[in-house]
Amino acid sequence: MGEVVRFVPKSERERARLVREARAIYDSIFPQADPVRAPQDKAPISRAVSDTRAYRSDGGLLS
Repeated sequence: MGEVVRFVPKSERERARLVREARAIYDSIFPQADPVRAPQDKAPISRAVSDTRAYRSDGGLLS
């Protein structure tokens, strides 16, 4: 009854699709190491997209 529907522009959906596709290509070229066998000295860097810039989890800008 109190359902909210959010309009998502076509350009935003296309951008999200391209980001997913790019991540899939990246993961196919640089697969993640097996967490059981990988050295645990570095924390993984997660990526988030904000507007048109991508940032690392530590706040640095990806180029």
